[in-house]
Order: sequence, then C-alpha cells, then structure tokens
Amino acid sequence: MFAVAAAVIFAFALILDWAGESLGDAFTPQTLMFAGLLCIALHLAGFYTSTARLTSRRRR
Repeated sequence: MFAVAAAVIFAFALILDWAGESLGDAFTPQTLMFAGLLCIALHLAGFYTSTARLTSRRRR
C-alpha cells in the first residue's frame, strides 16, 4: 500500500517539477520526494502488511 502511495506522490512531484510550480512552501517537489521516500522506507520495513499472508506461508 505504501509503495502505491509513493508512486502517486512521485508522479505528482514530477509533474510539479516539470511545470516549475509549487503549491506553497509545504508542497514543493523536494518535500514530495521526501514524502515518497518515506513511503518507500515504510513499505520496505514491512509496515501495513497483512498477517494473513504470513500465516499462510507457515502452513506450507
């Protein structure tokens, strides 16, 4: 889930960067890039994962 959110944030940051726009001080392409990297880090760390998948692997 975090990987999908990161992809959306990265796409939005890329569009803003190409257009040369910013949405105030809080939403510049650089801050959106850091938010996307945070989502990728959370995804790789295993946050918001389902425990059902983990239990089904143990039964095999």
